[in-house]
Amino acid sequence: MNIHEYQAKALLRKYDVAVPEGRVAFDAQEAADAAQALGGPVWVVKSQIHAGGRGAGRFANDPDGKGGVRVVKSIDDVRENARKMLSSVLVTKQTGSSGREVKRLYIEEGCDIARELYLGMLVDRASSRITIMASTEGGMEIEEVAHRTPEKILKVAIDPATGLQPFHTRQIAFGLGLSGKQVSAASKFIAALYQAFVELDASVVEVNPLVVTGSGDVISLDAKLNFDDNALYRHPDIEALRDEDEEDPADRDRGRPRGPTPPTPPCVRVRTRRFGSVDRRWTDRRQAQRTEVTIGQRLAQCRAAT
Repeated sequence: MNIHEYQAKALLRKYDVAVPEGRVAFDAQEAADAAQALGGPVWVVKSQIHAGGRGAGRFANDPDGKGGVRVVKSIDDVRENARKMLSSVLVTKQTGSSGREVKRLYIEEGCDIARELYLGMLVDRASSRITIMASTEGGMEIEEVAHRTPEKILKVAIDPATGLQPFHTRQIAFGLGLSGKQVSAASKFIAALYQAFVELDASVVEVNPLVVTGSGDVISLDAKLNFDDNALYRHPDIEALRDEDEEDPADRDRGRPRGPTPPTPPCVRVRTRRFGSVDRRWTDRRQAQRTEVTIGQRLAQCRAAT
């Protein structure tokens, strides 16, 4: 399951991951009010769709105009750009030619950017470990970096027995060419992001770009969070963030129950209650009396029944 950038940043903020202040808006006046509340003098108006490449994308009704992420310097410009972006179809590399309609915006305070980096985490199927990926090539699609300059991607696999350790975060910070207070800021950021990844049962988290500010702070300028659908039952608050308008109907319906669950054959309906070291099992209600059987005996009964 995917969520919007503003939702991802709200979740990460709870884990003390450094993110800029921002507010969501559903119309032009809300966008202007959000900018007024944030203060200036620079704001970023961001389209909220489930696709990357928003800044480089173009709107279908204005292919020669600005993209889906715009830097503005006045409240009036916030309002005007919001009016033009909302209800328009944004086409990016990831949306295909059909694009996605922009139904909400994220108004964010400006940031003094000194460097743009990349940081991501995912569960590597080959090693069955959380793997942290980092690169000095922030702001670019990581797939493009992997294709053109794979040597610029640093990968660190985390042993689940020990979890993330301080030397991991320092290895990544030094690999990104950070120094001085930037190393400690990055280490704190990576540790907080790892905690969020684990506790939220995320499958992918991407911070692109991860920026170093002029003052040496490390901040998530953009954030993407994907979640393991099989773990959503543990996070009803996250499932409530689902935007079905952004999902493919086939993906949206995948995994949902389709009608009543067929009954389990009587020979495998076994209820278990544990008393100390003894397992007491009894068969389904159609039997008149409670019987105590072992798993081996029950399997034999099932085989006999079939």
